[in-house]
Amino acid sequence: MGSTLTSRSEAQIQPAKSVEPRAVDVVVIGAGVSGLIAARALEKQGKSAAVLEARQRLGGRCVRQQTIDQWWLDLGGQWVGKTHYLFKSLIAELGIKTFDSYFDGKTVFVWNGKRVVVPTLGDWNDTFLAVAYEDLPAPVEEREAARQLHRKFLQLVETVDAKQPWLSPNARRLDTQTIESWMRGETDSELAHYILKWYTRVGGSGGFEPGDSSILHLAQTQKASPQNETPEALLLYGAVGQIPSLLAKQIKGEIRTNAAAQAITLQSDGSYIVKAADGSNHRCRAVVVALPPALRSRIVFEPGLPHRFSGLQQRSPMGSMFKIFTIYPTAWWRDKGLNGYAQGNLQTVELTADSSPPSGKPGILASFVAADSAVKLGLKNAKDRRELILSDLVQFWGPEAGNPVDYIEVNWGEEAWTTGAFTSYLTPGTWTTFGQAWQEPVGRVVWAGTESSSRWAGYYEGAIQAGYDAAKTVDSLLS
Repeated sequence: MGSTLTSRSEAQIQPAKSVEPRAVDVVVIGAGVSGLIAARALEKQGKSAAVLEARQRLGGRCVRQQTIDQWWLDLGGQWVGKTHYLFKSLIAELGIKTFDSYFDGKTVFVWNGKRVVVPTLGDWNDTFLAVAYEDLPAPVEEREAARQLHRKFLQLVETVDAKQPWLSPNARRLDTQTIESWMRGETDSELAHYILKWYTRVGGSGGFEPGDSSILHLAQTQKASPQNETPEALLLYGAVGQIPSLLAKQIKGEIRTNAAAQAITLQSDGSYIVKAADGSNHRCRAVVVALPPALRSRIVFEPGLPHRFSGLQQRSPMGSMFKIFTIYPTAWWRDKGLNGYAQGNLQTVELTADSSPPSGKPGILASFVAADSAVKLGLKNAKDRRELILSDLVQFWGPEAGNPVDYIEVNWGEEAWTTGAFTSYLTPGTWTTFGQAWQEPVGRVVWAGTESSSRWAGYYEGAIQAGYDAAKTVDSLLS
């Protein structure tokens, strides 16, 4: 099954009928969580706002779909972290209930064909991806090399300025050295390398390979969004994908779908005209662009953006990611004392996690295929993709995993108005050349979207923070 984000998402609204809406104080481009938060916050300040969304639906990377037993699945991001305080506050405000992610029981780790079933440990910094080093199916010297490399990386993380990484010690040297070259300069151990590969592929950083970005970028992401703060602690009844439509109901201004922003033109009187794909034009005093950097380049800016901004956009690609759900009548692995959490160097699947309700009915495994593996998988037909994924799930969990009653797969790289997931990353040298344009407005054009946050970028917490920050910045610019 291919992506079903448009045809089966419920968070859709009809495009507004008026062709020439009234002038507003602020136009918000992008109706993902960050853009909707920004629009709502601006209205609470007493400003009028209009939201332009390229898709037919709301939500961006936040979208849900039903499976058996009327259970909702998040096709995009799904977790709430222990220190996601803004997200927790929003959930409580909207009256949504949460439940703990299921980590009871043992985890599965596979290395070079050797499968072990071992305890899941909570001490992230002193374990191998939540597994005790002593439990790894590898020689002692390999385990020790992994321990030392992870320790050295975490020490490096502590030296990085998350908000201004270009000011970190040895920033230029670290920014022009790839993750790949850094880790291979430290050790030849492939087991040790796997830790950093995990960070780049599925560790919240963005679906890329160690050769694609700098060690400074990886250290910055872990300083801003540390794995040891348990970013996958909670799940939502009804899924996170219900939030965009709930936020939209609280926004008084116009929300136009099928209305991709095409141009932002500064006028002689200091106002802006924003032209949308539905033929509408919007006059405003400020603009919030709540899009990943790679998508901002689809907008024509007049006058053109200073090079530090366009350079940053050009060097901020999205990651490559498939998200797959396999659904079973019950979470049968729980009856075996397993928690659904698996990882290892299999052919295709990088990681699985239990996404079932507390009852275990239905049983749901969320699986991720990332970076180069996602690109290769995307070249296969649907039948072959499914066979590859189920084959790996059987290796992880046994023959029951090969017979789901429902199967849902999304290739986020094929989403026209996303082009990848989880988030964007920066190519080597970008932080120390163009990084200062990261959060800086251009006139009264302000950036939002999770990528614009210096805390929990790539997560919903970062999206919410960036939305609030954008509204605050607009308020100061218009005062």
